[in-house]
Amino acid sequence: MIRFEDVSVTYDGAQAPTVRGIQLHVPEGELMLLAGPSGVGKSTLLSAVSGLVPHFTGGTLAGRVTVAGRDTRTHKPRELADVVGTVGQDPLAHFVTDTVEDELAYGMESLGLPAPVMRRRVEETLDLLGLAGLRDRPISTLSGGQQQRVAIGSVLTPHPQVLVLDEPTSALDPAAAEEVLSVLQRLVHDLGTTVLMAEHRLERVVQYADQVALLPAPGEPLRVGAPADIMAESPVYPPVVGLGRLAGWTPLPLTVRDARRAAGPLRERLAQQRPNPAPPAFEERGPGRSPVAVPEAPLAHTSGLSIRRARIDALRHIDLHITGGEIIALMGRNGAGKSTLLSSLVGLLKPTTGSVRVDGLVPHKATPRDLIRKVGLVPQEPRDLLCADTVAAECTAADKDAEAPPGTCRALLSDLIPGIADDTHPRDLSEGQRLTLALAIVLTAAPPLLLLDEPTRGLDYAAKARLVTILRGLSARGHAIVMATHDVELAAELTHRVAILADGEIVADGPTPEIVTSSPSFAPQVAKVLAPQPWLTVAQVREALA
Repeated sequence: MIRFEDVSVTYDGAQAPTVRGIQLHVPEGELMLLAGPSGVGKSTLLSAVSGLVPHFTGGTLAGRVTVAGRDTRTHKPRELADVVGTVGQDPLAHFVTDTVEDELAYGMESLGLPAPVMRRRVEETLDLLGLAGLRDRPISTLSGGQQQRVAIGSVLTPHPQVLVLDEPTSALDPAAAEEVLSVLQRLVHDLGTTVLMAEHRLERVVQYADQVALLPAPGEPLRVGAPADIMAESPVYPPVVGLGRLAGWTPLPLTVRDARRAAGPLRERLAQQRPNPAPPAFEERGPGRSPVAVPEAPLAHTSGLSIRRARIDALRHIDLHITGGEIIALMGRNGAGKSTLLSSLVGLLKPTTGSVRVDGLVPHKATPRDLIRKVGLVPQEPRDLLCADTVAAECTAADKDAEAPPGTCRALLSDLIPGIADDTHPRDLSEGQRLTLALAIVLTAAPPLLLLDEPTRGLDYAAKARLVTILRGLSARGHAIVMATHDVELAAELTHRVAILADGEIVADGPTPEIVTSSPSFAPQVAKVLAPQPWLTVAQVREALA
């Protein structure tokens, strides 16, 4: 169904091909997972299937890509639209209409399908993806995860033979991600749809894949095989595979269920031990250092905070106290109010009722010059912070705005993701690289309160580990960090506290181990495998076995 024959792609001005010598065949009715670190060319390969490379992106495509027998060099994206449905990393770039129902119908209208067929498929898709309650909502008022579900739904309604999905679950809560993946599996098994998907959160998707295609590093050959075989040698792998590698399990488990069956001896070895607790928000910071004193007043707090947007109660009676050095995860299903809460803390939204204070300031009344030194937000869409033509120009502007020494932003970026050239245009970066650039820009001002909205979206495991190291260092120096995230593995590894939101209210707030293990939706893989023992991460288990 999809065939790559010795394919290389070189973008204009690039020193070397982004991908080189790709040989790949995806049979009809298979789900193939495309895995690999950030920046190795996964999105380029996906775009070559839909014809966006080279017709839209430019550059040179050598070799041949065929989809259902059609050569993408001679067929432009519009001539492949009846065969290929594509969802990119950025749902906002996908939308052409204003409301959910219109967006689901648009692709079918373009193909000239009869009105009764369109109506039936729209209703089916609304139910499949849990969008029925949003059918009349303007897309601009939806959360990032809701927008991602609409984008996926809009390519399902025309019933394409091939689906190309780039990070399809990156903005989805765990339950919504499972719903989307089960829908995709049903399409593969029941209708023979062919799916090619790139995804960094392998813990969510690897068990659904028939095959895995691995790009291990830029310019290296593509490796294709059964998921367990590829995961045994892959530089990127989910926690359950990491636990299997550590324990020496053969075959490697891909699911929590398989890992639990093999975990009996490991549980026995760990039975008399307990994981070292995460560092508290305030502790002695190294040899010879005096402990950092717990401040009498919180760094930031909300009191009775309610926000009403577009006739929706986005937040209701939120009381949240944030102390310096604390790392807090805001979790909950899509549309629960997490991004709205972050926006109120940075002054983008004015409270309808209640109050917000950040280090003595009222955010929505403060000047940008004052606010940048108190609080910084890395939004879900990093392009909102990026306006220059090169990475170097972005970093220079960030240094100037923050009155930081020249080179501060560039050094932070190199710490997070090495190897990004100064003259690279931000639009040419992968989604994960753009997000990292936005994070470096915000960190340049070293605000006491750092807000992150889905900070690991588009990041591979190595980049996520570097992010964890930097955030722990900020916490140790007294910075407070609040992140809205669906990444349960990140919350388990990094945070001191988790607050769960539902329908605009905080329904749970407490220490991370207590909150994440009390809910199947928010428990990390290691906790599920080794329950009822209190282990949360592979790193904890490795330390105990050392």
